Amino acid sequence: MCSNYTPSKREVLPVHFGVDAPADDWKEEAFPGYLAPIVRLSDDGSGELESILACFGMVPHWADLKLSRHTYNARSETAATKPSFRHAVAKRQRCIVPADAIFEPCYETGRAVRWRIASSDGLPLAIAGLWEWRPNGGPDDRPLCSFTMLTINADAHPLMRHFHKPDDEKRMVALLRPEQYQPWLDAGTN
Repeated sequence: MCSNYTPSKREVLPVHFGVDAPADDWKEEAFPGYLAPIVRLSDDGSGELESILACFGMVPHWADLKLSRHTYNARSETAATKPSFRHAVAKRQRCIVPADAIFEPCYETGRAVRWRIASSDGLPLAIAGLWEWRPNGGPDDRPLCSFTMLTINADAHPLMRHFHKPDDEKRMVALLRPEQYQPWLDAGTN
């Protein structure tokens, strides 16, 4: 599953996702606990899209920030029942995680080899995600938004079935096509 990726660059967000980039900068590679941009419906109720910086790894209001090291991916089949994700699922707090590439380990040589996976057409990846808000825990103890990437089974995927340890279930992030962006974010809000 994806524990490391390259967030889309600032100039990609308005062109490909139709949102202004967050004011603050983010690192070129994101790991659990790092801040990275997400695209979501504005929480002001306007129905407009916005991009904000959020912590990679879901951190519910009741959890320690260290939980982000374990909640960066959520199985789409069970997210609604897991304590770390079920509030975001119930509230339909969906987001898109813009990424230039993801990284996965391939063990076909007998040891982990880091592979960079990107779109063949050079366009950014749009990963389906969930977001959560808490009143503190961010920089200077400000409110913190956090997110997780949803994953699906990849046993039959021609490329993604080659990643992770040989006996592990093959999983991949859930990718959205541009025509799916708005329906994914709008689902259940009307």
